[in-house]
Amino acid sequence: MRIAIASDHAAIEMKAALVDWLNDAGHDVDDLGPMTGDSVDYPDFGYKLAAAVASGAAERGVALCGSGIGISMAVNRNPACRCALVSESLSARLSREHNDANIIAMGARLVGIEIAKDCLDVFLKTEFGGDRHQRRVDKLSAPQNAGVNI
Repeated sequence: MRIAIASDHAAIEMKAALVDWLNDAGHDVDDLGPMTGDSVDYPDFGYKLAAAVASGAAERGVALCGSGIGISMAVNRNPACRCALVSESLSARLSREHNDANIIAMGARLVGIEIAKDCLDVFLKTEFGGDRHQRRVDKLSAPQNAGVNI
């Protein structure tokens, strides 16, 4: 699977560990940065990640920052992206099964590397459940289909 990954400076070490782990698992990984621990703005990297997934350059994405909150907000500004902030594997599974999430977000200051690997493994292996969930997922990218104008 082709996976894009991006972080901010707070998650640079977790990103490096996950890039190695994903490569070892046979995935094609596109590291969108940053490449150093210098302070950066998470929206810049969240938007870059969202563009990679939305364009089809990557099938899935991994978004990392200190808490995972800021970068997930940036990614979710793109209507083609469904980024789920998770901290354990059940949420990772449900984000795929029920929400067809295409990007997973985690906080490096909150989640250890082994839990992050477990979440990511479950996220990548879980299929979307479709059926009753599809109409809900369709509304995520088109709020007007829910009777709301944003």
